[in-house]
Amino acid sequence: MRKSDREITDRKEIVDFLLSCDTVRLGFFDEEYPYIVPVSFGLEDNDETLTLYYHGAIVGKKNELAKKNPNVCVEADHFEKYVKLNVGVTADYQSFIGFGQVFECLDEEKSKGLKLLMEHCGYSDYTADGCAIFDYTDVRKIVMKNFTCKKRFK
Repeated sequence: MRKSDREITDRKEIVDFLLSCDTVRLGFFDEEYPYIVPVSFGLEDNDETLTLYYHGAIVGKKNELAKKNPNVCVEADHFEKYVKLNVGVTADYQSFIGFGQVFECLDEEKSKGLKLLMEHCGYSDYTADGCAIFDYTDVRKIVMKNFTCKKRFK
């Protein structure tokens, strides 16, 4: 990170920032160009990793690309405002970049991922277990060991 004075190293602050975001963007490898898609998510903080759960249709471009190459980039940000400086203009913001691998979730792990996602979306009492939609929903997790977070606020 070029401006290390903006780096956030406190784990709780990083997790709190991610949980304050409505969506994250996932970057997949595609043949000619990167493929970036916004997703809603659930989050689990383990001692050494952050695990992000997302859902979608069973078939689709995200899944095709994840099967070809499970390495992905996760991006989240919060823009506050532009700020005029003596020598120009800058932005007050906070951002997260993470690198990890995508894994398919099945059975109990699928339920866990959906529960975390629904909690993050504000529906902690919702359960998809036993619903027909459960069988038609794909749940994946991204395990991230490497990530950075930074901010610039006055």
